Amino acid sequence: MSGLTIFSLILGVIGFLFIVAALVALARKKPLRTFSHLVIAMLCLAVAGLFSMIGVAIQGYHAFTQETLAATVQVEPLGEQRFRARVRLPDGREVVHELAGDELYIDAHILKWKPIGNFFGLHTAYELDRIAGRYTNVQEEKAKTRTVQALGEDKPVDMFTLRKRYVMLAPLLDAEYGSASFVPANGGKTYEVRVSTTGLLIREAPAAQ
Repeated sequence: MSGLTIFSLILGVIGFLFIVAALVALARKKPLRTFSHLVIAMLCLAVAGLFSMIGVAIQGYHAFTQETLAATVQVEPLGEQRFRARVRLPDGREVVHELAGDELYIDAHILKWKPIGNFFGLHTAYELDRIAGRYTNVQEEKAKTRTVQALGEDKPVDMFTLRKRYVMLAPLLDAEYGSASFVPANGGKTYEVRVSTTGLLIREAPAAQ
């Protein structure tokens, strides 16, 4: 289990014990002690709930330190400004999308945890967000068919969205930016999508030996 999960469980147990202590104090007719125990219990349970929510919200995100292979994309031209993108993800999932444009575009969400988050085992993480076709010409980008597909996993809450919505999470992490990259899609090539500490990179995959 991660440090975050262990910390949440410990706080949950402490909160439960203080609830029991509050009930004992109530039975002994000690209102001040009952109140103080309840306050501590609610505080512990609230913090445990917050860290549990963070654990759910970062599902689908993958930690990295230097440079990590996020996906392999095989591009197959289908005609003028049309191509098929076959995306293979590290967890074994494979998705196929038909896209319109001159270029393959992919973006990602990046979570940069502050030192307090690192203490609980949370490190810089990423999640591929979307894949799309991109037109080289701006006027075509405005006028022609746009094709965008999601790459991120569905989840009840998303940490990137929570951070942008709630300023109180600022001491924990930075999610003020995403990262994107694009490459030509007019040839049948295979690309590696990599995430580094500087952002998203798309490179042509090395030839098989």
